[in-house]
Amino acid sequence: MVLRDILQKTEFEDTISSDDLVVVHFYADWAAQCGPMNDVLEELAKQAELKCVKFAKCPAEDLPEVSLKYSVSAVPTFLLLRSGSLLDRVDGANAAELTKKINLQVSKCSNITSPAPAKPAAQDLTSRLHGLINSAPVMLFMKGTASEPKCGFSKSMVALLDSHGALYKTFDILSDEAVRQGLKSYSNWPTYPQLYINGELVGGLDIVKEMNESGELQKLLPKKTTLETRLKSLINQSKCMVFMKGSRDEPRCGFSKQLMEILREAGIKFDTFDILTDEEVRQGLKTFSNWPTYPQVYVKGELIGGLDIIKELKESGELLNTLKGES
Repeated sequence: MVLRDILQKTEFEDTISSDDLVVVHFYADWAAQCGPMNDVLEELAKQAELKCVKFAKCPAEDLPEVSLKYSVSAVPTFLLLRSGSLLDRVDGANAAELTKKINLQVSKCSNITSPAPAKPAAQDLTSRLHGLINSAPVMLFMKGTASEPKCGFSKSMVALLDSHGALYKTFDILSDEAVRQGLKSYSNWPTYPQLYINGELVGGLDIVKEMNESGELQKLLPKKTTLETRLKSLINQSKCMVFMKGSRDEPRCGFSKQLMEILREAGIKFDTFDILTDEEVRQGLKTFSNWPTYPQVYVKGELIGGLDIIKELKESGELLNTLKGES
């Protein structure tokens, strides 16, 4: 089963109207965690016991009406729906919680007289383990999750990775006994946590500690993009960048609508970012620029101001030069 792409509102409505369980991943191409989570959905779609589940992905910023309706303010976000009704959701890149909630919904609609599913063949488990290990550049198999470790060793490993600002994904081996036991044989490593980098086993906590002390670990770990770095990248995405509620064609507040009219009249080229689709950007940009309201206009990475400032510049005849970065 493939991971279906939803690119239009009508496609979304048609997909979620199914009597089957539908899992929709709201993603953005710039969000580092979304790619690995798409890989997780691909792996889940291959499982025989989930053959009745439809998996899809939807670009949150391209479908603002849908994102707004379902309160999708950050990515990745996962909605579990059936017959158009929202059953559950997972906010953030939490593969273990997502798997648990999907299995729970599947079990609710399963016929209690149905025979138990056959255990996967050894080859199927091997393929699954290979897929999980390679589902992210840095993969940690642990007890619990990064936010809620279930043993001291896992907690120490998470703290070590976080101290380097590492970008990594976790799998809760307590949620899947087949993976828990199978991975021991697959990698010939009897204990947890187990850390993998680029599909290769690094080792457990003791090995990782030794690598950390030698300075070798830090060189191998990909780093998270900080919010400040991301905001700087966004405000420099275009020579004239507007952060607003909605899009240029569908503003979601009166101030944003007025601003679009003024900018169109000025004939200036500009790009927009819908802050309703990303709560992290919405709140972070207020602090970053020390400007508490929206819309916000940036030229060459520098804040010009909001609607009132733009109106003042228009009245004084300075708007066009300002937006061109010539003032």
